[in-house]
Amino acid sequence: MDPRMIELGLEPGTLTDEQRQQLDEQGFTILPEVIDPGWLGRLRQAFDAIYDAEGADAGKEVAQMEGVRRLADLVNKGDVFDDVYVQPRLLAAVWHVLQRPFKLHSVNGHDPLQGYGQQDLHADWGGARDPGVYHVVNSMWMLDDMTPDNGATRIVPDSHLLAASVHDVHPDRQAPHADEVYLTAPAGSVGVFNGSAWHSCTLNRSGAPRRLLHAAFIAREHAQQTDQRQHLRPETDARLSPLARYVLDV
Repeated sequence: MDPRMIELGLEPGTLTDEQRQQLDEQGFTILPEVIDPGWLGRLRQAFDAIYDAEGADAGKEVAQMEGVRRLADLVNKGDVFDDVYVQPRLLAAVWHVLQRPFKLHSVNGHDPLQGYGQQDLHADWGGARDPGVYHVVNSMWMLDDMTPDNGATRIVPDSHLLAASVHDVHPDRQAPHADEVYLTAPAGSVGVFNGSAWHSCTLNRSGAPRRLLHAAFIAREHAQQTDQRQHLRPETDARLSPLARYVLDV
Protein backbone atom coordinates (compact mmCIF):
# COMPACT_ATOMS: atom_id res chain seq x y z
CA MET A 1 0.00 0.00 0.00
CA ASP A 2 1.07 3.59 -0.62
CA PRO A 3 3.03 4.51 2.55
CA ARG A 4 1.66 8.06 2.40
CA MET A 5 -1.88 6.72 2.82
CA ILE A 6 -0.78 4.73 5.85
CA GLU A 7 0.82 7.86 7.33
CA LEU A 8 -2.48 9.71 6.84
CA GLY A 9 -4.46 7.16 8.80
CA LEU A 10 -5.57 4.48 6.36
CA GLU A 11 -6.10 1.12 8.04
CA PRO A 12 -5.13 -1.20 5.19
CA GLY A 13 -7.87 -3.52 4.02
CA THR A 14 -6.97 -7.06 3.17
CA LEU A 15 -7.71 -9.00 0.02
CA THR A 16 -8.00 -12.75 -0.01
CA ASP A 17 -5.51 -14.79 -2.01
CA GLU A 18 -8.34 -15.60 -4.41
CA GLN A 19 -9.20 -11.93 -4.95
CA ARG A 20 -5.57 -11.06 -5.67
CA GLN A 21 -5.32 -13.96 -8.10
CA GLN A 22 -8.54 -12.89 -9.83
CA LEU A 23 -7.25 -9.34 -10.28
CA ASP A 24 -3.96 -10.64 -11.66
CA GLU A 25 -5.30 -13.33 -13.96
CA GLN A 26 -8.85 -12.32 -14.87
CA GLY A 27 -8.64 -8.57 -14.37
CA PHE A 28 -11.54 -8.27 -11.92
CA THR A 29 -12.90 -9.39 -8.57
CA ILE A 30 -15.94 -8.88 -6.34
CA LEU A 31 -15.69 -7.49 -2.81
CA PRO A 32 -18.79 -8.75 -0.98
CA GLU A 33 -20.79 -6.90 1.68
CA VAL A 34 -18.87 -3.62 1.51
CA ILE A 35 -21.99 -1.46 1.85
CA ASP A 36 -23.95 -2.12 5.05
CA PRO A 37 -27.78 -1.95 4.81
CA GLY A 38 -28.11 1.47 6.41
CA TRP A 39 -25.51 3.07 4.16
CA LEU A 40 -27.00 1.30 1.16
CA GLY A 41 -30.36 2.90 1.84
CA ARG A 42 -28.80 6.36 2.16
CA LEU A 43 -26.84 5.93 -1.08
CA ARG A 44 -29.96 4.87 -2.97
CA GLN A 45 -31.88 7.82 -1.58
CA ALA A 46 -29.09 10.24 -2.48
CA PHE A 47 -28.78 8.82 -6.01
CA ASP A 48 -32.47 9.36 -6.72
CA ALA A 49 -32.66 12.75 -5.02
CA ILE A 50 -29.68 14.15 -6.93
CA TYR A 51 -31.02 12.88 -10.23
CA ASP A 52 -34.46 14.36 -9.57
CA ALA A 53 -32.97 17.70 -8.47
CA GLU A 54 -30.61 18.05 -11.44
CA GLY A 55 -33.07 16.90 -14.08
CA ALA A 56 -31.80 17.48 -17.60
CA ASP A 57 -28.42 18.60 -16.27
CA ALA A 58 -27.71 15.34 -14.42
CA GLY A 59 -24.33 13.91 -15.39
CA LYS A 60 -23.33 16.82 -17.61
CA GLU A 61 -20.00 17.35 -15.80
CA VAL A 62 -18.71 14.13 -17.40
CA ALA A 63 -21.16 12.57 -19.87
CA GLN A 64 -24.86 12.12 -20.52
CA MET A 65 -26.33 9.08 -22.29
CA GLU A 66 -29.75 8.49 -23.80
CA GLY A 67 -31.89 6.29 -21.58
CA VAL A 68 -29.40 6.29 -18.70
CA ARG A 69 -29.73 8.14 -15.42
CA ARG A 70 -26.25 9.57 -15.11
CA LEU A 71 -24.68 11.44 -12.20
CA ALA A 72 -21.24 13.04 -11.94
CA ASP A 73 -18.95 14.81 -9.47
CA LEU A 74 -20.48 12.95 -6.53
CA VAL A 75 -17.55 13.89 -4.29
CA ASN A 76 -19.24 17.29 -4.01
CA LYS A 77 -22.84 16.13 -3.68
CA GLY A 78 -23.13 14.87 -0.15
CA ASP A 79 -21.16 13.41 2.73
CA VAL A 80 -22.89 10.06 2.11
CA PHE A 81 -20.27 9.53 -0.62
CA ASP A 82 -17.24 10.40 1.54
CA ASP A 83 -16.38 6.83 2.51
CA VAL A 84 -16.66 5.50 -1.05
CA TYR A 85 -13.25 6.69 -2.22
CA VAL A 86 -11.35 5.82 0.97
CA GLN A 87 -12.78 2.31 1.52
CA PRO A 88 -9.80 0.22 2.76
CA ARG A 89 -10.42 -2.99 0.79
CA LEU A 90 -11.02 -1.01 -2.38
CA LEU A 91 -7.81 0.99 -1.96
CA ALA A 92 -5.92 -2.26 -1.33
CA ALA A 93 -7.25 -3.63 -4.61
CA VAL A 94 -6.30 -0.47 -6.50
CA TRP A 95 -2.77 -0.58 -5.11
CA HIS A 96 -2.48 -4.28 -5.98
CA VAL A 97 -3.20 -3.50 -9.64
CA LEU A 98 -1.32 -0.22 -10.09
CA GLN A 99 1.64 -0.85 -7.75
CA ARG A 100 2.35 2.88 -7.40
CA PRO A 101 0.75 5.99 -5.89
CA PHE A 102 -2.67 6.85 -7.27
CA LYS A 103 -5.55 9.27 -6.77
CA LEU A 104 -9.26 9.41 -7.41
CA HIS A 105 -10.22 9.71 -11.07
CA SER A 106 -13.94 10.40 -10.47
CA VAL A 107 -17.10 9.23 -8.69
CA ASN A 108 -20.10 9.02 -11.01
CA GLY A 109 -23.50 7.30 -11.12
CA HIS A 110 -25.04 5.09 -13.80
CA ASP A 111 -28.53 3.57 -14.07
CA PRO A 112 -29.78 2.37 -17.49
CA LEU A 113 -33.54 2.31 -17.96
CA GLN A 114 -35.44 -0.53 -19.60
CA GLY A 115 -34.39 -0.97 -23.23
CA TYR A 116 -31.22 1.09 -22.80
CA GLY A 117 -27.65 0.74 -21.59
CA GLN A 118 -25.88 -1.36 -24.22
CA GLN A 119 -22.35 -0.02 -24.75
CA ASP A 120 -19.43 -0.85 -26.99
CA LEU A 121 -16.76 -3.03 -25.43
CA HIS A 122 -14.01 -0.66 -24.35
CA ALA A 123 -11.16 -0.13 -21.92
CA ASP A 124 -11.06 2.76 -19.46
CA TRP A 125 -7.40 3.36 -20.25
CA GLY A 126 -7.12 4.77 -23.76
CA GLY A 127 -3.35 5.07 -23.94
CA ALA A 128 -0.77 2.58 -25.13
CA ARG A 129 -1.26 -0.93 -23.80
CA ASP A 130 1.72 -2.44 -22.01
CA PRO A 131 0.54 -5.57 -20.18
CA GLY A 132 1.87 -5.52 -16.65
CA VAL A 133 1.90 -1.70 -16.42
CA TYR A 134 -1.55 -0.40 -15.59
CA HIS A 135 -2.97 3.09 -15.14
CA VAL A 136 -6.65 2.95 -14.16
CA VAL A 137 -8.76 0.85 -11.79
CA ASN A 138 -12.53 1.18 -11.73
CA SER A 139 -15.02 0.01 -9.14
CA MET A 140 -18.74 -0.58 -9.32
CA TRP A 141 -20.67 0.08 -6.12
CA MET A 142 -23.80 -2.01 -6.58
CA LEU A 143 -26.78 -0.20 -5.10
CA ASP A 144 -29.12 -2.81 -6.60
CA ASP A 145 -28.70 -6.49 -7.38
CA MET A 146 -26.75 -6.85 -10.60
CA THR A 147 -28.20 -9.49 -12.93
CA PRO A 148 -27.80 -10.41 -16.61
CA ASP A 149 -31.32 -9.06 -17.19
CA ASN A 150 -30.95 -5.56 -15.76
CA GLY A 151 -27.82 -4.45 -17.60
CA ALA A 152 -24.98 -5.91 -15.55
CA THR A 153 -21.48 -5.08 -16.76
CA ARG A 154 -19.88 -7.62 -19.07
CA ILE A 155 -16.12 -8.10 -19.02
CA VAL A 156 -13.69 -10.21 -21.03
CA PRO A 157 -11.43 -12.12 -18.62
CA ASP A 158 -7.70 -11.82 -19.23
CA SER A 159 -8.17 -8.98 -21.75
CA HIS A 160 -6.01 -6.70 -19.58
CA LEU A 161 -3.09 -9.00 -20.46
CA LEU A 162 -3.41 -8.34 -24.21
CA ALA A 163 -1.30 -5.76 -26.04
CA ALA A 164 -3.88 -5.50 -28.84
CA SER A 165 -6.81 -3.11 -28.58
CA VAL A 166 -10.40 -4.29 -28.57
CA HIS A 167 -10.98 -2.42 -31.86
CA ASP A 168 -8.48 -4.72 -33.61
CA VAL A 169 -9.64 -7.99 -32.05
CA HIS A 170 -13.41 -7.49 -31.85
CA PRO A 171 -14.48 -4.87 -34.43
CA ASP A 172 -18.23 -5.13 -33.72
CA ARG A 173 -17.91 -3.92 -30.17
CA GLN A 174 -21.63 -4.03 -29.39
CA ALA A 175 -21.79 -7.71 -30.27
CA PRO A 176 -21.23 -10.36 -27.60
CA HIS A 177 -17.65 -11.54 -27.15
CA ALA A 178 -17.17 -15.30 -27.00
CA ASP A 179 -15.36 -15.08 -23.66
CA GLU A 180 -17.35 -12.37 -21.90
CA VAL A 181 -18.83 -12.89 -18.45
CA TYR A 182 -21.29 -10.82 -16.44
CA LEU A 183 -20.27 -9.16 -13.18
CA THR A 184 -23.29 -10.16 -11.12
CA ALA A 185 -23.61 -9.83 -7.36
CA PRO A 186 -26.08 -8.76 -4.67
CA ALA A 187 -26.64 -5.13 -3.76
CA GLY A 188 -23.98 -3.98 -1.29
CA SER A 189 -21.14 -5.62 -3.24
CA VAL A 190 -18.34 -3.76 -5.00
CA GLY A 191 -16.89 -5.02 -8.26
CA VAL A 192 -13.29 -3.96 -8.97
CA PHE A 193 -11.66 -4.26 -12.37
CA ASN A 194 -8.46 -3.32 -14.16
CA GLY A 195 -9.14 -0.35 -16.42
CA SER A 196 -7.25 -2.06 -19.25
CA ALA A 197 -9.80 -4.91 -19.33
CA TRP A 198 -12.45 -4.85 -22.03
CA HIS A 199 -15.90 -4.28 -20.57
CA SER A 200 -19.22 -2.52 -21.05
CA CYS A 201 -22.66 -2.00 -19.64
CA THR A 202 -25.33 -4.24 -21.23
CA LEU A 203 -28.97 -3.78 -22.15
CA ASN A 204 -31.44 -3.49 -19.27
CA ARG A 205 -34.07 -5.92 -20.53
CA SER A 206 -36.08 -6.33 -17.33
CA GLY A 207 -36.44 -2.68 -16.32
CA ALA A 208 -35.34 -3.50 -12.78
CA PRO A 209 -33.23 -0.76 -11.16
CA ARG A 210 -29.51 -1.06 -11.78
CA ARG A 211 -28.01 1.86 -9.86
CA LEU A 212 -24.21 1.87 -9.69
CA LEU A 213 -21.60 4.24 -8.40
CA HIS A 214 -18.39 4.18 -10.44
CA ALA A 215 -15.44 5.13 -8.25
CA ALA A 216 -12.41 5.13 -10.51
CA PHE A 217 -8.76 5.67 -9.61
CA ILE A 218 -5.78 6.64 -11.76
CA ALA A 219 -2.03 6.56 -11.32
CA ARG A 220 -0.91 9.78 -9.69
CA GLU A 221 1.10 11.01 -12.69
CA HIS A 222 -2.04 11.32 -14.87
CA ALA A 223 -4.85 13.88 -14.99
CA GLN A 224 -8.18 13.16 -13.29
CA GLN A 225 -11.44 12.75 -15.19
CA THR A 226 -12.97 15.18 -12.68
CA ASP A 227 -10.34 17.71 -11.64
CA GLN A 228 -11.02 17.76 -7.92
CA ARG A 229 -9.05 20.97 -7.30
CA GLN A 230 -11.15 22.79 -9.87
CA HIS A 231 -14.50 21.38 -8.70
CA LEU A 232 -14.00 21.25 -4.93
CA ARG A 233 -16.83 23.06 -3.14
CA PRO A 234 -16.25 24.91 0.17
CA GLU A 235 -18.63 22.63 2.07
CA THR A 236 -16.73 19.57 0.79
CA ASP A 237 -13.37 21.12 1.59
CA ALA A 238 -14.46 21.80 5.16
CA ARG A 239 -15.14 18.14 5.99
CA LEU A 240 -12.22 16.39 4.27
CA SER A 241 -9.78 14.32 6.32
CA PRO A 242 -6.05 14.41 5.49
CA LEU A 243 -6.42 10.97 3.87
CA ALA A 244 -9.34 12.15 1.73
CA ARG A 245 -7.35 15.21 0.63
CA TYR A 246 -4.53 13.00 -0.51
CA VAL A 247 -6.80 10.60 -2.39
CA LEU A 248 -8.57 13.51 -4.07
CA ASP A 249 -5.24 15.28 -4.73
CA VAL A 250 -6.43 18.54 -3.21
